[in-house]
Amino acid sequence: MNFSEEILKWYQVNKRSLPWRGSTDPYKIWLSEVILQQTRVVQGIPYYLKFVETYPKVDDLARASEAEVLKLWQGLGYYSRARNLHAAAKMVSEQYGGVFPETYGGLLGLKGVGDYTASAIASICFNVPEPVVDGNVYRVLARYFGVDLAINSTEGVKYFKKLAREVMDVGQIRDYNQGIMEFGAIQCVPKSPDCEVCPLNESCVALQMKRVGDLPLKLKKTKVRSRYFNYIVFVSEDGRTVLEQRKGKGIWENLWQFPLIESPEKLSPSHFQRYFEGMNHKVDPVSIDLFNPEAIVHKLSHQHLYTSFWVVRTKELPKNGISFEEADTYPVPVLIADFLRSFKKSYF
Repeated sequence: MNFSEEILKWYQVNKRSLPWRGSTDPYKIWLSEVILQQTRVVQGIPYYLKFVETYPKVDDLARASEAEVLKLWQGLGYYSRARNLHAAAKMVSEQYGGVFPETYGGLLGLKGVGDYTASAIASICFNVPEPVVDGNVYRVLARYFGVDLAINSTEGVKYFKKLAREVMDVGQIRDYNQGIMEFGAIQCVPKSPDCEVCPLNESCVALQMKRVGDLPLKLKKTKVRSRYFNYIVFVSEDGRTVLEQRKGKGIWENLWQFPLIESPEKLSPSHFQRYFEGMNHKVDPVSIDLFNPEAIVHKLSHQHLYTSFWVVRTKELPKNGISFEEADTYPVPVLIADFLRSFKKSYF
């Protein structure tokens, strides 16, 4: 059985209709690939359509402010992708005259573009014979060839890239790369794939060895860290509040949030009041109420955030305030956006 031929035949029959499929515009392919990193297709499509509508060309995206880009990205998570997207758009616009590099190496030089994304753009847009290796491709190759190497190990990354290059169809690289990714996305799925209808089932090592559920192998994740966030939601007599921009590296860089107290554990009302007084906001609170008695658990890849929102009513604010309607225009973490929706329904 010829592996690449079977992938191509399957793809022609089963490929999904996606907004960017069929396009060789590197801007659209790049945009779709960045959005779909760590995001399911069904969730990513509306964002892709919003970005293409708002910024039809890479130069349009380059001219936007970071705040505008982050606001449009709001809800997708992993905001470093949005910042890198904006930075790369500026590079293409300013250094390349709005034209994407046509080589794998040139694309790899763009901010936030790694091996996979450079390979995808080069092959789909410019027919460069460069294999793609994403999570779907790792799974297909690991199962079909029975590879026991961890896909997130240095040795595994090198091996799978080499294997992907050996089995790719150089003459039809555009369709082949899209085909093997699609095959992993809808046929060779992570859990309970329908191996009976798989065109590769006769020669799939994992299926013959009854190891479909075991492969691909992956090194254990780093330990998940618990953090305790206490947001201070100031509410003045005229219905205004305070947002601050989150600075420094780490989660939600440059997004906006309510003033934050991070504590070593969940705070009781009396403990929170002591923390609050220690911050010396120079305001006399009329009342302090915990909006959510049960902490909201926001799960990220390596940390779980146990979040409480403390509503502090005051006559005056500690700094210049904004209306809650205006707060909706700021790029904020989805955690804050969800709170704002609930709070306005409850308090206004």
